[in-house]
Formats: sequence, C-alpha cells, structure tokens
Amino acid sequence: MQIRQVISKIVLLGILFFLQACSAQSQLVEDEAQTVTKENLRYYLYYPEEYFEKPDDEFGLLLFLHGGGESGRELLHVKKNGPPKLLAEGKQFPFLVLAPQNPHEKKWWNTQAVNQLLDSIVDANRVDKNRLYLTGLSRGGSAAWEMATQYPDKFAAMAVVCGMAPVPYAHWIDKNMPIWVFHGDKDETISVEESDKMVSRLKEMNYDVIYTRYKDLGHNAWDRAYTTDSLYTWLAKQKRIN
Repeated sequence: MQIRQVISKIVLLGILFFLQACSAQSQLVEDEAQTVTKENLRYYLYYPEEYFEKPDDEFGLLLFLHGGGESGRELLHVKKNGPPKLLAEGKQFPFLVLAPQNPHEKKWWNTQAVNQLLDSIVDANRVDKNRLYLTGLSRGGSAAWEMATQYPDKFAAMAVVCGMAPVPYAHWIDKNMPIWVFHGDKDETISVEESDKMVSRLKEMNYDVIYTRYKDLGHNAWDRAYTTDSLYTWLAKQKRIN
C-alpha cells in the first residue's frame, strides 16, 4: 500500500511539473482582425405631399425606432404603433419618416446598421442633413438614447418614449440638441426612474429637456405621446446649427 502511495505522489508531482512547464511557455500575443457586421433591415419610408410638389426643396426626416413587440415579425407590425400607425390612419407629416424594423425578436437594435441605413436614405433623397429627427419607444427608445450618444453630431432633436437611459453617458449627448422625454409613472416594464434620472442629469448640465411624466400610466406611454400634435410641431421647428 505504501509503494502505491509513493507511486501516486510521484505521478502527481510529474503532472504538476508538466503543467508548470506549459504555463511558463504561454505568451501574450498581439494581433488584429477586421470584422464585418451585416444586417438586413426592412423599412417603411414616407414622403410628404410637398416633397413631389416642390422638387427643388429639401425636407427634414424623422427616424422612428419601434419597440420589442414589433421585432422579428412581418414588416406590417411596424405600423402597430407610433408615427407609422398614424400614417396608416391617414395622418400627414411635413417631413419624411423612416421606420426600419429590428429583424431580431430578442436582440437589441443594431444602431450601427440603423445609422448606415439612415445615411443611405439621406443621400438618395432630398433631405436636409441639419433637420434629422430621432424618436423611439421602449426598446426603440433605448436605442434612440444610444444613437444620441454614439452620433452626437447627427440629429436636430430627439423624442424618447419609455426607454432605458444610459445615465453615465449623458454628457456624450450634444448639448445643443433639444430632447423631449415621455414616460408613465406606473411602468412595470421599464421603470420611470430610468427617465427620471436621465432627465435630472441632463438638466443639471443645462440641457434643453422637456419631460412629460404621465400619472397612473403603465408601459404604454406611446399612444398618448405620439398623438401629441405639438410633438411634431416642435420637431419640425428644430434645426442643427453647425
């Protein structure tokens, strides 16, 4: 029995020495790789009547990002809420409306891909680059905050409805871009504290922020927010000053 124990110890020590030798040979290698991310984005694009009546004019454009409920489904689901719903009901806007669809039911928006789509639409149409407006609800509202931090020199104004807010990065947002935030105080999906804290931080830094905090309203703040006519009047008045 003692001989077996001695042999076992010798084997164990041999394994330990082997592992130490391997560890001593490991290296930290510096390298790089180029990655390519592609996304198939279907979308609706609305043109105001005046776009065709005034062929020499440039127009503003509103980018709308829908919520999780419309993700990864038929494109027509994008018409369930927000500006696309109003357009389907016959409402007219004084600017173009771009409404892409997140193709992934359970993934966040690929905001880099959305930005590339937006750029391609702007370049292919008579769009005033100083009058690009951004809005989104729920998951799309979270993506709107993200785009505002990642592309601070792009948008003339932004309206966010019940989105998660990146409070630590509030200072990345363009201080000259006016913002309108909507949220229900009974929201059990995305807490109203998300908007409370973000608005508070922005106001501390003297940003131009309007906050509509609906009393006794749950997650669906978008029905009321997007039927607020003054929202679109407010958006249409905004223009970036470069």
